[in-house]
Parts: sequence; structure tokens; C-alpha cells
Amino acid sequence: MNKIQSVRGTKDIFPAEMQKYNNIINKAKFISELYGFEEAAFPIIEKSDVFTRPLGESSDVVSKETYTFADRGDESITLRPEGTAGIMRSVLSQGKLNELPIKLFYSGPMFRYERPQKGRLRQFIQIGIESIGSSNAIEDVEVIQCGISLLNKLGILKSCILNINSLGDTESRNLYRDNLVKYFLSNESKLSEVSQGRLSLNPLRILDSKEPEDQDIIRKAPLLSSYLNNISVDHFEKVLKYLKKSNVKFIHNEKLVRGLDYYCHTTFEFITKDLGSQGTVLGGGRYNGLSEMLGGPDIPAVGFAAGVDRLVMMNKSNEKLTKSVCIIPIEKENFDYCYMILNQLREKEIKSEIYPGGNVKKNLKKINKKGQNFVILIGNNEIQNKTVVFKNLSTGEQTEITNDELFIKLNFIKY
Repeated sequence: MNKIQSVRGTKDIFPAEMQKYNNIINKAKFISELYGFEEAAFPIIEKSDVFTRPLGESSDVVSKETYTFADRGDESITLRPEGTAGIMRSVLSQGKLNELPIKLFYSGPMFRYERPQKGRLRQFIQIGIESIGSSNAIEDVEVIQCGISLLNKLGILKSCILNINSLGDTESRNLYRDNLVKYFLSNESKLSEVSQGRLSLNPLRILDSKEPEDQDIIRKAPLLSSYLNNISVDHFEKVLKYLKKSNVKFIHNEKLVRGLDYYCHTTFEFITKDLGSQGTVLGGGRYNGLSEMLGGPDIPAVGFAAGVDRLVMMNKSNEKLTKSVCIIPIEKENFDYCYMILNQLREKEIKSEIYPGGNVKKNLKKINKKGQNFVILIGNNEIQNKTVVFKNLSTGEQTEITNDELFIKLNFIKY
């Protein structure tokens, strides 16, 4: 019988790598809290309308990438392809409008049926923040600054470039869309097959095309900035002013559009060359019209999202993320005493485990391979003297200390 393999585009994450994922998620949560965002959790499944309304039936996400099915009650259900629409649905359906503004941090799996490649999976873990209820341009800057702080905390900011643009309000975007369609229609025969398909469905997405035959046409396409009304220009100028005052370096990329239809005004991406063609590390923007698309009132909002899988790939740190202690009985008859010490460590909330007596050298190799930090060696002499041999695997330092000194030394590695 053949072994059952994992589903294409999914990933099994074992403890050593899971530590890296949790490290990034925990740092993201910490940084977000510094900016006033509070953690919340939302369903993985939603009614399909939550995505078809705001993203558009014709968008790549809805038409090609969603996992959609009829449940046993014959209701159309979709595994969430992104977090923002579901969060706005929750704010509306759970009566949170009277609590606005509200600032939320989230993390969890998302699902898109697309071609698996480096940094892009069909099930992927995403972190994000959403600031709902403020139209002030400073809130756009706060969200961008939060992203900067996170990437800096992870040590990858220097390899990223902030690209920013304005999509304008609905009036500006519709005017631009009409003129962009006219331009692309005049060059339709030269466009790639992919872009020809997008022309009638989602023409702004052509600007994101990586097809070689599209590049010259895109380069000569009209710029959205030429169609921004006064309200849109004023909002974007304030965002740029505050970024400059904060000494934030950025590129005004007039070809930058976001893949989801509900974006307006500020849109931004942190882009790196370290991930090849899939270079967006973190991206987001303003989405003032999303609430109305979901049947709610006009609510301004802005946020960002980042794929944890990509952040893990970029984070080259070799730090041992989980500080833990392993006890090794030097002889088998030392096990009972070691087990007593183990229980005392756990009572003090120190992460610890015991390895069976036997070949100490082999056990040390296993422990080091797992990325654990500290080893306690206990033999007959140590039991008689009420001491332990304490070894720091990170530094190689080894000392003999009393049991009381051990608990003091390990106090700093509590959860």
C-alpha cells in the first residue's frame, strides 16, 4: 500500500521550525501591542459572500484561487484566502460599531489554490493588523511604521524597500480605470494572453503583470496620479509628509496596485530581492469601502498583512529560540534522583525534560541537535554532594554548582 503524501502546496512544520514561526508571530504580536493593536481570532471558514462581494467574482482570488464548497446545509462556504474581509464582517455582525475605532492583531492559516513555489503555499500562515474607524492620514503612517518596526525587529528591514502609491478614492479610481482600459484596448493584440483575460475583468491587475510582452506597454501606461481628485491628493500628501518627518525611506511607485479590489487611497508593499519574483514581504493599505460592500455603513480602515512562511525564509538568525533544560543521569541508578530534580524544575515553571541514563555522549549529541540550551549531568558524586554539573550548550561552559544555585541560575528561563 502506498504511503499517503501531504496535499500539494501544504507544509508539515516540526518543532525546530515551529519555534521559528512562533518567534516571528510572538514578535509581531509584541510590536503590534506597542502600536495599540490587540490580539483577536476569527473563523477559518466564512460564507462565500464575505469574499465574493468585496473581492469581486472576476478577481483572481475568487475566480481561480479560493477553496469553496457547499456544506451539508447546501450553503456556500469558503476557506479564508485573506484576513481583512472576515474581520470586517466580524466587526459588523458582532455589534462592534459602537466601539470604534478598534485596532486588531491576528494570525493564522489562509488558503489559496495557486501554483506552489518558493515562499508561496496553498495553505500559509499570515499575520496582520487592522485599524478600523479612522480616516486620518496619520493612521496610514502608524500602520506603515508598525510594519517597519516589525521588519526591523526581525532583522530584515535593511533588505526591504518600502514602495508606496495612492489608488485614490472611488471617483478617482473609476476615472483612471476607464482611461486605462481605453489605453490597453488600443494595445490589446500586443498584450499577453493572461493580461488580455484581465482586461475586461480586472484591468488594474495588468499593471502587476510579470509577462515579458507586457512590460513595454505597462511602462507607457497612463499614471493613476494624473486622475486623483483634490481629496485623494490631499490625503496622500499628508501620508508622505508624515513619513518624511519620521525619516522613513520610500519609493513612490506609481505602478503599484494591490491584488484585492477593496483597496483605496494609500497602498504599500515592502519588497525584497531575496525571494526572487515573489518579492513582497509585507503589504497593505486603506480600504474605506469594504464595510459597505458587506452591508454595513461607510467605515474607514487601514491595515497590513505578511506571510510568516516568507518571513521565516528571510530570517537567518541561528538563535536558539526555546530555552530549555535537559537532565542526564550519568548512571541508570541515578534516574530516580534526577526525576526528583526534574519535578522541582517544573514546579518552578522551568521547561525541562529527562534523558535516560546510558551513553552520555550520544544523549548530548541528541540534545544539541534539537537546539536545546542547557544540560544538567548528575552522577553518584553529585548526588552525594547535592550538586549538579551544569553545561551551557551555547557557550560550552561547564560548571559544578549546588542545587540551590541551579534554581537561581535557571530562574531567568521561565516561560
